[in-house]
Amino acid sequence: MTPAADPECAKGPKPGLDLVIHARVREIAKGFAVRRLLPASARRMVGPFIYFDHMGPVGHPPGGGMDVKPHPHIGLATVTYLFEGELLHRDSLGSRRTIRPGDVNWMTAGRGIVHSERTPPELRPQGGTLHGLQLWVALPDGQEEVAPEFHHHPGGTLPEVQVGEVRLRVLAGSAYGATSPVHVFSPLFYVDATMPAGSTLPLPEGPAERAVYVASGSVACAGQTAGPGDMLIFAEGARLEVQAAADTRLVLLGGAPVGKRLISWNFVSSSQGRLDRAAEDWQARRFPTVPGDEEEFIPLPSFP
Repeated sequence: MTPAADPECAKGPKPGLDLVIHARVREIAKGFAVRRLLPASARRMVGPFIYFDHMGPVGHPPGGGMDVKPHPHIGLATVTYLFEGELLHRDSLGSRRTIRPGDVNWMTAGRGIVHSERTPPELRPQGGTLHGLQLWVALPDGQEEVAPEFHHHPGGTLPEVQVGEVRLRVLAGSAYGATSPVHVFSPLFYVDATMPAGSTLPLPEGPAERAVYVASGSVACAGQTAGPGDMLIFAEGARLEVQAAADTRLVLLGGAPVGKRLISWNFVSSSQGRLDRAAEDWQARRFPTVPGDEEEFIPLPSFP
């Protein structure tokens, strides 16, 4: 893709394509880096989606693994989806669930939850690979302080749709005539698409804000080519389609905006005061602990 003055973003060259965001590398645990798309300097959110990380693919040697120690969230829902590997989720509600490729883990933080994400102990002796996505969905006005919940959805419960040559799985919300069983708090869509080279896929119509992220392969749309790590963000009402220039794995996401949201570390809120209180509560260890994972935790970072 043609470099832009801002390494994160480039303006779309034709009407209908607002922006192209390029992933930035961020380390979320020792030796484990992700490609981060949202929030970006030029675009904080797409619909209610306020955070987008592409994890891996990263290999773990025998005896190794990923360890994201217990940490808190408020005001959002985390959505975890794997292409390869396994993760053990544990949280302060007592949930303990291994997520495998094709499953969706939806954790509603609401007024506060703590969770950890680790390579399952039974997989550590032989090592392995982890590859997937974690997104955060900002909760809408009036529901930012809902009670925390955790729901695991096995891959077989998620609807699959065929559009021409393209195979789609609707992970959350509604798109292409199908609705996921995942409970959502505002209108949105989140779709995994597998596109053979030369195939085309129209964007879902209706949602105010829409984006496409290329996990692997290459697509062309509105005169722009996008490859792995690129996110295309579209203008409201644009009637466009993406064409796969190679065998491609991408996700489509978007929905109705939920209003301005602030983000500080792992906290999301419409109120700066609420973010400050959450940070104070974590510093003072007033959040609940994670059963079975009480000894370690991620300390509150120092903010400038």
